[in-house]
Amino acid sequence: MITPANVDDRKPVPEMTKNVFGKLFGDKGYISQQLFELLFKKNIQLITSVKKNMKNRLMPLIDKILLRKRSLIETVNDQLKNISQIQHTRHRSVCNFMVNVIAGIIAYTYQDKKPSLNLTTEDLNSLQEPYFFPPETLAITII
Repeated sequence: MITPANVDDRKPVPEMTKNVFGKLFGDKGYISQQLFELLFKKNIQLITSVKKNMKNRLMPLIDKILLRKRSLIETVNDQLKNISQIQHTRHRSVCNFMVNVIAGIIAYTYQDKKPSLNLTTEDLNSLQEPYFFPPETLAITII
């Protein structure tokens, strides 16, 4: 979903997660009790790192690994903006804007070296654990 730069990052999340379940990884900008509760009702577990003024919390190792890999998304976004040149604010029509975005994505797919998660076999096996823990099992898992 593409939004103007002055839109709060949390605002489009409910619309983007209509048909999503499992875990959703985000940066510290997505920390919000209201958003957490909304996603929790939709069986989506919001996973973010903690701010400096927040208490540390326990999380499964695979969640920590995947949260660290989130920077990969920032790298891809940077490559799309700078190498594929999709960051251009002077489009005169929506059609021209979409053509530019699609052309940038196609150009990105032809790059020889693309960032990857580099997950080991152990990491992939642990990913096959259930994606969502109901509240009663979550309490047991933490203890």
